[in-house]
Amino acid sequence: MSTSEKPYHHGDLRAALLDAADALLDQGGDGAVSLREAARMAGVSPTAAYRHFADKEALLAALALRGFEAFGAAMQAAVAAGDVSPYVARGRAYLRFALARPGRFRLMFGPLLARAGDHPALLAASKGAFGALQANTGDRDAAIRSWGMVHGLAHLMLDRAIPGAEEPEALIDRLIC
Repeated sequence: MSTSEKPYHHGDLRAALLDAADALLDQGGDGAVSLREAARMAGVSPTAAYRHFADKEALLAALALRGFEAFGAAMQAAVAAGDVSPYVARGRAYLRFALARPGRFRLMFGPLLARAGDHPALLAASKGAFGALQANTGDRDAAIRSWGMVHGLAHLMLDRAIPGAEEPEALIDRLIC
């Protein structure tokens, strides 16, 4: 019997682990994320974390899925605002999302995406994000060109490789119009 009389109850441990891992992602990228550290931050044993995620990749896939869900919501909200064309709204939302959460953005579109087939929900979410971009053009090749442009621009801005990147909003409005 445990030395503690307090029964184990955490509530939604999966969500707590994801929240902790999300904080680690913001602090140091996907290399800073570990099941052990997420469990420590959530106040549980590492063994408890393994009840929800088989390994670090499963945790990262769940974080990327969470990212794609937020990404889709951000693009939908931008389009719904209606102040610019849907094409421009999605492009601007894409860049703003990348700049607001660089660790999450890099995880979502990093090497894990190549293994998304191992994570069906992540694969569906990533395809949904591309589908939203394709809805702007109606043409797959045009969507890939647009995606490549905005994705490359996002990385250049994150890496501060563009003059004017210190004023991201002005740069976004100037380049995505």
